[in-house]
Amino acid sequence: MWPRTPIRLTGRDGGRDIDLRAFARDGMALHGRPERIAAGRAQFAAVNHVVGVLAGEQGVLPYRVGARERDRELVYEPIAQLKEAGFTALRVPRELGGGGVTLRQFFRQLINLAAADSNIPQALRVHVNFVEDQRLANTSAGDAWLRAVVDGTVVGNAITEPGAGSVGGYATTLTKQDDGDYRLSGTKFYSTGTLYADQILVAADLDGERVGVLVDANADGVEKVDDWNGFGQRLTASGTTVFTDVAVPADRLLGAGYGAPGATYATSYLQLVQLAGLAGIAQRATDDTVAWVQARTRTFSHAAADLQRHDPLVQQVIGRLSSAAWSAKQAVLAVADVLDDALADRRVHEDLVPEAELAAAHAQLAVIDTVLRATTDLFEVGGASIVDADLRLDRHWRNARTLAVHNPAIQKARAIGDLLLNGADLPYAWNAGARTAPTGTTAQ
Repeated sequence: MWPRTPIRLTGRDGGRDIDLRAFARDGMALHGRPERIAAGRAQFAAVNHVVGVLAGEQGVLPYRVGARERDRELVYEPIAQLKEAGFTALRVPRELGGGGVTLRQFFRQLINLAAADSNIPQALRVHVNFVEDQRLANTSAGDAWLRAVVDGTVVGNAITEPGAGSVGGYATTLTKQDDGDYRLSGTKFYSTGTLYADQILVAADLDGERVGVLVDANADGVEKVDDWNGFGQRLTASGTTVFTDVAVPADRLLGAGYGAPGATYATSYLQLVQLAGLAGIAQRATDDTVAWVQARTRTFSHAAADLQRHDPLVQQVIGRLSSAAWSAKQAVLAVADVLDDALADRRVHEDLVPEAELAAAHAQLAVIDTVLRATTDLFEVGGASIVDADLRLDRHWRNARTLAVHNPAIQKARAIGDLLLNGADLPYAWNAGARTAPTGTTAQ
């Protein structure tokens, strides 16, 4: 059942501690017992989101993001604690034991989680989209998966393929057997979150059609490799997954897979998870920079004040950082509001899907520029000491830059321009690899 205890975010890294068990246990007040009911909607008690505890404060889980990144210590335990607390089931309807929160509530908390560790929302990106798919399916099978999520099941992904990619169809194949079950074989790259998952959502080819299929993460023939080599988001477990003649029961076939033709809410939803990560990074960058400046007793010979915190130029930088974090957050929540309408009543309102896609594309262009600028400008408040490797303040830019390449902003800007100038439809499923289907194949 859904825990009655609300959930709270704590922590700052760069050598400081974050207690994610307290984060999961004590409450971000994602929901809980409604404070009151107004206009038919639950109004939940407000809570202060504490981002940062003093260095040396010990919790059940001393969680040092900077050290974890340095040592490539994957976030198994924090994700396990979030599962235990019900964070991964926030969007599961209440009648099925989940949180039943709105998308605005959910993305607000995802931003807060990203401020604690931006790796975790990205690692859960396909999981939360899977939950949304099952909500919208509104079937007995979908509800069974939602109950499994409440019980702790986490879903990873295996969609992207090497080389030419999936433009002409997936090289990963699902083959039907005489007994009605299937066998799966193929290799996937960028399998974000799969090392943390109980089930893997795989995009495959079944007799020329794109399909999605769920595979037990620990099934025979599944090999998960931690070979993600990006300079940011290092703990997302975005490595290679190899499937070798993996047995797949017939009831694990989910229907059309990623890249199927037509408009879909999922493109904007998945993009918004990345933007929530960027907004969280901006908030953490602001908090870390404020804390660094407040502790400084050194300044410069030509500075305008004896302490940096009193220097109007430094104050200006801090003000701009705070504005960037606020703006990024508001952009994310604005898109969440559009998606809330598009996905109301556990069904897709098709007429609102293009609006959601355009809103997410607009937000992407604004948020990326804002956050990348902020995570560079923060270094203006100090001298050589602010680039001390132990502070790991560079991770904010590295993580933001890594999130920002999903999906290329220049292509989104061009698509918006083509829409406005020529009435062209916005693209939905984005595939990496060849631009067009290879000779002799037909794009599915």
